Amino acid sequence: MEIGYSKKSNKLEVLLWSIALPGFGQLINEKYIKGILLVSLEILINVMGNFNKVIVLSFNFKIEEAIAETNYMWLMFYPCLYFFSIWDAYKDAGGGKDQSFPYLPLLFSAYFVTTGLMFSPRFTFFGYLMGPIWLPILFLPIGLGIGVIIRRILLKIYSKETI
Repeated sequence: MEIGYSKKSNKLEVLLWSIALPGFGQLINEKYIKGILLVSLEILINVMGNFNKVIVLSFNFKIEEAIAETNYMWLMFYPCLYFFSIWDAYKDAGGGKDQSFPYLPLLFSAYFVTTGLMFSPRFTFFGYLMGPIWLPILFLPIGLGIGVIIRRILLKIYSKETI
């Protein structure tokens, strides 16, 4: 390691690369088999779910076309793969070791983003159809928030038990 290269910097690097593409954080952590498997699964799910095309259509506000192009049976795997990859890489870099239940916000994010994806062909927000990209993104902070709340509740329950 370089002089001055801190553990916090490594955790942040791994976290940001994992957000960019599932499996990259594992490769940085030198977990090569896991990293290659996650990158391969990301590519497989991306191709089979038409994810890149759906993203382009959604960003161009062609929501009905995006919905028509989405292979929901494949794309529903993506949120869990994505958030697991982020958590796993961060954990392998030493993140969350001094905390209890640190995984809950990302776990509930995966649940809620998947739920948003399932409802995306018909759910409207202020009269606008959100589609398979924007609705899951809107469900993300809800999942994060509920994960944080549940984590805090569990921390209070378990701290009372130890008194």
